Amino acid sequence: MRYTRAILICTLYSLLCTLSLQAATLRWDLTDDKRYSLSEASKNLLKQTDAPIEVTVLLDGDLNAGFRRLKKATEETIEEMGVYGDVVKVKGERLKVKGDSLGLRPIVIHEREQNGKTAQTTVYPYALMSYKGRRAVVTLLKNTRGLSGEENLNASIEQLEFAFMEALHLLQETETPRVAILEGHNEPDEAHTYDLMTALSKYFQVDRGSIGVTDDGLQVTGHELDGYKAVIIASPQTAFSEAERFVIDQYIMRGGAVLWAMDGVRFSEQVLQQEGFTPIVALDLGLTEQLFRYGVRVNPALVQDLQCLPIPVDVSTDPQQPNLQPMPWTYAPLLLTSQGSPITRNMGQVMSTFVSPIDAVGGEDGIEKRVLLATSTASRVTATPGEVDLNDLNPDVTTFKYQYVPVAVSMEGAFSSAFAHRMVPEGVETDEPIRKSGVKTRQVVIGSGSVIVNELQKGQPLPMGYDRYSGVQFSNRDFVVNAILWLTDSEGLISLREKSVTLRLLNDHRAHEQRTKVQAISTISPVAILALIGGIVYIIRKRKYEK
Repeated sequence: MRYTRAILICTLYSLLCTLSLQAATLRWDLTDDKRYSLSEASKNLLKQTDAPIEVTVLLDGDLNAGFRRLKKATEETIEEMGVYGDVVKVKGERLKVKGDSLGLRPIVIHEREQNGKTAQTTVYPYALMSYKGRRAVVTLLKNTRGLSGEENLNASIEQLEFAFMEALHLLQETETPRVAILEGHNEPDEAHTYDLMTALSKYFQVDRGSIGVTDDGLQVTGHELDGYKAVIIASPQTAFSEAERFVIDQYIMRGGAVLWAMDGVRFSEQVLQQEGFTPIVALDLGLTEQLFRYGVRVNPALVQDLQCLPIPVDVSTDPQQPNLQPMPWTYAPLLLTSQGSPITRNMGQVMSTFVSPIDAVGGEDGIEKRVLLATSTASRVTATPGEVDLNDLNPDVTTFKYQYVPVAVSMEGAFSSAFAHRMVPEGVETDEPIRKSGVKTRQVVIGSGSVIVNELQKGQPLPMGYDRYSGVQFSNRDFVVNAILWLTDSEGLISLREKSVTLRLLNDHRAHEQRTKVQAISTISPVAILALIGGIVYIIRKRKYEK
């Protein structure tokens, strides 16, 4: 009777489990970092799809342990996506030819085996996502300068969800959003912002123009910036009029987002190259009070940093035989990125020149502020009026006492208008009352226009953040693109970059030495535990039924 009851219970339990599995899939992520779970933003994006999503993973072949881990994490992410959307993983041949035809650059892995030989493998760390006849390339490997191979692989695994959701978001868009780059104040021309426009063109339609065209008799209406997801103010050199400041202010009050790349000082690079020195004075753009009202102040000063770019200097005493040697240029700091913001997480250093420090003000205004870029632990600040001298290549290191001076800040919240208690400026035609407070929106303020400007070499634009003397590519491009994506992110996708997967590395030397011991323990322990449990159960049952 007892055995019949047990069989009946087991049968009913199995039937219930089968029905439950058919009705719904039970998923429970027990990991601390929730590495196997998708965010609500990703789930909502996948639920909005009304056609199959085809994903082809090009990462294949004879992979090492690190890339196998990346491939496994990629497949797990695709599998999780399939729970909330119609995602089909396309399995095919080794797609080297296909990768080449798409212009995808392979990665060559060099590894030293235990026998001392070097093995070389070519991999394509990409995935192709197709939706409704459109296709996007997902880059699986993030190669950040300054991080080890394991750290880069771990950062890549952290960014997998964001990479796939970003691609899907682009495939779903039926209308390209617009961003504007303001002109009219001696900003860098199109050649020096070519890479900025190229990088943003993947996501946006990029327009350039001035606020109002008063020279032709047209009046400023106050709505010139409506329709743009974000506005970029890129290194202006002349002051803004009150009407222009009003248009920008009311655009922010209506929910517009702005990226400010502001120089805090005025100097002349031409004079510096010709004379070897240049005076520096405060650059008054008429925006100090307005930015202060929003919660930041770009100080009229320059930061110097011992962690900086080198510049070629002729150290030869013979003018006929120049000897160019790299010397540190402390006015070109290599900026550190914050791990506490989705804009700069897992990002390398950002290149800059002549950067001004930024202060956060108004701590009780309800605006959330985060430092994005900062100097190193050995910095100093040069106030204005002052002078920049090319001969100052060996400064006194004991004077570099400042640490982590902020030079870029993000702000999020409902800002107060700088025109709350003022009249509508002359020249602005509007029937609407001045908005004294705004809806929740975002702003990013950078203390130098050099971060978003590219240099030219033989008339051709170089990438943002590329140092032509050392040949090193820094993270300026990623920083600017992420900043604009954060400013325009209404779906919350950029927050996926904050996902963290704990990196647990093995001690390779110790693991190799104790390999036999670990294998023996791993093989014998489960059997011994099962035998122990079986013995205990046997003894209990024997004592129970002997009575």
